[in-house]
Amino acid sequence: MILRNIVDRPIFTRVVMFLIIVNAILVGFESYPAVFEAYFSWIQGLDRILLWAFTIEILLRLLSSRPLYSFFKNGWNIFDFIIIVSGHLFVGTAFITVLRILRVLRILRTISILPSLRRIVTALLMTLPSLGNIALLLSILFYIFAVTGTMLYGTVMPEYFGSLHTTLLTLFQIITLEAWASGVMRPLLELAPWSWIYFVLFILFGTFIVLNLIIGVIVTNLDKANGSIDEEQTLSADEQLASLRSEIAELKQMMKQMADQKSNH
Repeated sequence: MILRNIVDRPIFTRVVMFLIIVNAILVGFESYPAVFEAYFSWIQGLDRILLWAFTIEILLRLLSSRPLYSFFKNGWNIFDFIIIVSGHLFVGTAFITVLRILRVLRILRTISILPSLRRIVTALLMTLPSLGNIALLLSILFYIFAVTGTMLYGTVMPEYFGSLHTTLLTLFQIITLEAWASGVMRPLLELAPWSWIYFVLFILFGTFIVLNLIIGVIVTNLDKANGSIDEEQTLSADEQLASLRSEIAELKQMMKQMADQKSNH
């Protein structure tokens, strides 16, 4: 119960966030060879301190879980556990690159610490199955417009529509809405005046409709993720209340037994 109170305190989360930020700054310094070589011993020492600080944090969260195995029911807890344990396994080995990657991955622990970031990531993961269907629809549209564009404008503007894969790349540039009008459409309009119909249709179907579908699916799943996380928090509060009631009942039983023993004497 004491460990649970420590872990649930806002100051505990703030300290962990501070350590993650320090770790991020340290990883940034490692990307500058001159700084890394000049302060190698300092950087290495701070990294060891951070690793053990994160280890203590994980142990506190693990020991505060009731029952103990419930800690591993949360996917984010498993992710944190693997990152920290791997850091200990690769310390002092020849896998320096792997160790540096693990240091970078520690920054991702920000997601597991902040509930708002967890909601966003959970929503994105929930979106993946729906995005598969939308991606299939977008692929069909791309293929239809790529074949049509190659047939219509392959000889007129071969640098953009000369082959199927070239047209696909051009359509990808168009769907990003990056310099497509001045770079692709305007030059083609001078050679094929009716080509604006092709571009308008592709922008309408490919960009506005499909991309809005993706946004709609993400927003819907974000609402679902908010609901599921709120439900988890409610369940966690109920579990704590049940644990507290159990401890009070045990305390009452002990007091009753002590009173009975005194009355017998």
